[in-house]
Amino acid sequence: MTTAAEVLSRCAELDRHSAHPTHLERVHLTPEHAAANALVAEWMTRAGLTTWQDAGGNQYGRREGREPGLPALLLGSHLDTVPDAGSYDGMLGVVLAVAVAERLGDRIGNLPFALEVIGFGDEEGARFGKALLGSCAVAGTWDPAWWDQQDADGTSLRQAFLDFGLDPDRIGEAARPPDELVGYLEAHIEQGPYLEEADASLGHVTAIAGARRFVISVLGEARHAGGTPYDRRKDALVGAAECITAVERLVRPSGCIATVGRIEAHPGAVNVIAGRADFTLDLRAATDEDRDAMWKRLDVELHGICEARGLGLTVVETHRAPATPCAPWLTEAIVDGIAATGDPDPLGLWSRAGHDGMAMGAITDVAMLFIRCHDGISHHPDEDVREIDVARALDALERAVLSVAERVEGR
Repeated sequence: MTTAAEVLSRCAELDRHSAHPTHLERVHLTPEHAAANALVAEWMTRAGLTTWQDAGGNQYGRREGREPGLPALLLGSHLDTVPDAGSYDGMLGVVLAVAVAERLGDRIGNLPFALEVIGFGDEEGARFGKALLGSCAVAGTWDPAWWDQQDADGTSLRQAFLDFGLDPDRIGEAARPPDELVGYLEAHIEQGPYLEEADASLGHVTAIAGARRFVISVLGEARHAGGTPYDRRKDALVGAAECITAVERLVRPSGCIATVGRIEAHPGAVNVIAGRADFTLDLRAATDEDRDAMWKRLDVELHGICEARGLGLTVVETHRAPATPCAPWLTEAIVDGIAATGDPDPLGLWSRAGHDGMAMGAITDVAMLFIRCHDGISHHPDEDVREIDVARALDALERAVLSVAERVEGR
């Protein structure tokens, strides 16, 4: 029977498939991606699953339920990473899903659904700048405009598909009709500190954050740094700085979360007052209503700051993704699983980070199991989990599958 120690060993084995010898980096449609798919396929086969790679580069395994061709309960996560990544974001969920299939073994043949495991090829978007490419292909929400996006070397997404051995014209074959799926369950490290603060191994996700992203430009006047007195200045960088501190001041007590990840001043010379300053804003909340209400407050505040300083302000929205609430009936199955590990009242958390469930929610019900990670750190080599927490996650996910079966039987 697969153990937590073996799950962790498999995660370490996946680490070997990296584009760099000194840190972990495995992005979409690369030789490392192909090697990870092949390795996971070996584990799937060992677990008794029939394997295939779909038209989007995602790795699947399936075992039939009590009748051939039944809709499937899909378990999984993603196999790609950010640059200089940790070992568990995404990968732990895939390996746990394979381990659950292995532990269930012949009992899958008695389930009222097939059991499938998936390793999505792209969740992070690290190569082409568009996240969730793998799960969007499965959800049938592929946008043909993505084909022209390029990586840092100038390779288009279309060309990367061809180089990987995939036919871009067949991407539609990756889409799963809703009637082929019972639901989607994903185990994932929390990527936050709340389970650790509560001294809890596991939690359940209530919703995946709805996000909006903006590029905000503060417009002033570039003039000589020494010759322009303060009362004549229209300093775009100082205005942007005040806007950025206003973002934290307004958002911090709200329950939403916002991040300014990049700022750039123009012309960018040491002896020139900035005539323009551009910064990014990432705004997230558990519900779209909370997120949008916060943006309205921010929009008014930022315009007010710039008007008071005699500056202009332009806002371009670059991304919008709706919040994805987890399905109550599937969440109840996750809670049943956690309860079986000895925690009858597990913590419910909204996921501030995005996950493949955001795309999968377009075609099926989704639910997520969160696993404590050390210090809440993720997207970093120090990402770490405890073996006892992985053992409880394995038990909980196995029990959750059986609980889903009971609920499907009771319909």
